Amino acid sequence: MQIAIGLYPGLTLLDAIGPYQVLSQVPGNELIVCAERTGRLTDDNGLIHFDIEHTFADAPRPDLLLVPGGFISRKLARDRDPIVDWIAEAHPHTTYTTSVCTGSLLLGAAGLLEGLDATTHWSAYDELATYGARPTEKRVVQQGRIWTAAGVSAGIDLALTLLAEIYGPEMSQAVQLGIEYDPQPPFDAGSPSKAPADVLELVRAVSAEKEAAILGQ
Repeated sequence: MQIAIGLYPGLTLLDAIGPYQVLSQVPGNELIVCAERTGRLTDDNGLIHFDIEHTFADAPRPDLLLVPGGFISRKLARDRDPIVDWIAEAHPHTTYTTSVCTGSLLLGAAGLLEGLDATTHWSAYDELATYGARPTEKRVVQQGRIWTAAGVSAGIDLALTLLAEIYGPEMSQAVQLGIEYDPQPPFDAGSPSKAPADVLELVRAVSAEKEAAILGQ
């Protein structure tokens, strides 16, 4: 199975690295990390850099396509960045087309979510709906061969769920154990419906400030 993870400058790192860590544990798969062009690619904090060796042209028909999110993905979706064209052209040939967090906006811009249930980061539900999707708070949403995951850390759940679908629950459980994915967060505040109101407003304010800074670059 060829797995292609499509990246772009300004992505949120865990969106891609979480699924990468899970999917790379399965022997025999060909995993390609690709972007519009080769060379240096930087995350949304400007601190971690990838040396990209493959372009989208190197993975025109992956079996499993995955795109991460990031504040910049909103702009990429609106401007129909080359990653959107790659998704649209590759999707007819995939077995699974998937996204993490606001990566679902890129699927939407590619015309894949019209009339489908889908999820994304909770702050982007309204924007997701503009692409014809029906936003849901579910952590992982499967609609045929299109799978979407909620914000950031949900990419690990997406990848483990995909492994169970493709290889069976034993493989998924083995990988889960191997990476010791046993979440026990100190607070039950991981969704807007659970977080205290003042925390929710703080995160909204900080996110808006960060998004404005990133999109203003």
